[in-house]
Amino acid sequence: MLRKSLAELDRRRKNPDEKQKGFTLIELLVVIIIIGILAAIAIPVFLNQRSSAWKASVASDLKNAAVVVETYGTSHNGSYALFPDTAAIVATTSAASAASSLGIRASAGNTITVTLVGTTAYTIVGTNSNISVGSQTYNSATGGLAPFTP
Repeated sequence: MLRKSLAELDRRRKNPDEKQKGFTLIELLVVIIIIGILAAIAIPVFLNQRSSAWKASVASDLKNAAVVVETYGTSHNGSYALFPDTAAIVATTSAASAASSLGIRASAGNTITVTLVGTTAYTIVGTNSNISVGSQTYNSATGGLAPFTP
C-alpha cells in the first residue's frame, strides 16, 4: 500500500493534475502578436486624429478672427482702412499685438495673419506649429474658408 502511494505521488510530481490550468508559450505568443497588430492599426489612427484637431483649431481661430474683422468693418461703414495691419498674431505674443486689443486671439500653437486687400477686403491665413507644412485661408471676397492646403 505504501509502495502504491509513493508511486502515485511520484506520478503526480511528474505529471501535474489535469485541474491545474495555465497558458502555453504558443498561446501567450499569439496574444502578444494580436495586441501588436491592434496597436499597429490604432496608433496611425490616433496620430491622424491629432492632426485633424490641430486643423480644426486653426479653422476656429480663422472664423473668430473673421468675425472680429467683420465687426470692425461694420462699425466703420464697411471700411477696413484703419484696421491695424498685423504681421502675425501668435498665441504667446497675442497680448502685445494691436489686433489683440480688438479681440483677435490665437490658440496655442496657431499663428493668424490678417492682411488687408484695399479698404474693403481682407485675407486671413492660419497655421499651426504642430503641422509642418500647410495653411488655411479665409478670404473675405469669397466669404469662406479654403480647405487646408499643404
